[in-house]
Amino acid sequence: MSKGIEENTQRNAEKHTEQNGLATVPQIEALADQLSVCADQIHARVMKDIKAHNGGPVGDAEQATARALLDDELLLRQRANSLYADAATYVVKTLGKPQQHVMELTAAAGKKIRRITMIGDVVGLVGGLLALAGAAATGQPVPILAALDKIRNQVKAVQADMPKKAPAKPA
Repeated sequence: MSKGIEENTQRNAEKHTEQNGLATVPQIEALADQLSVCADQIHARVMKDIKAHNGGPVGDAEQATARALLDDELLLRQRANSLYADAATYVVKTLGKPQQHVMELTAAAGKKIRRITMIGDVVGLVGGLLALAGAAATGQPVPILAALDKIRNQVKAVQADMPKKAPAKPA
């Protein structure tokens, strides 16, 4: 009888974990992985914009934005590394959002970073990722949910600013 109760408790715990993102050490580590990928994409994006000038002059505003993004890239990497190192202390038991939602949102942010046409639009999105990385380190649901909302809203705003694809011409 005790074994049956124990198995049922384990199944319920696993089901509860599926419904709550960041509820296990592997989920925290998965977020850290995704944030590291986003940092890679920030770096690649800044380098692409710099190389686009073909050795020519880069305006002061664009230089400042590139420097700020590279600083944010470093900060995002540091926060991801902190999540790896201290994952067990950052577990959130009551986030109320599935892990898949957290991962899809950060993946969408990374994809937008690569595709955004205006480098300035990247700044708000990176700010949301940094907020998520910092909020995850608190282990508290409220700041994490606020950061997820910020990323979701920024992804929507960037999507609205992106040029629309022209309709396919009939053959």
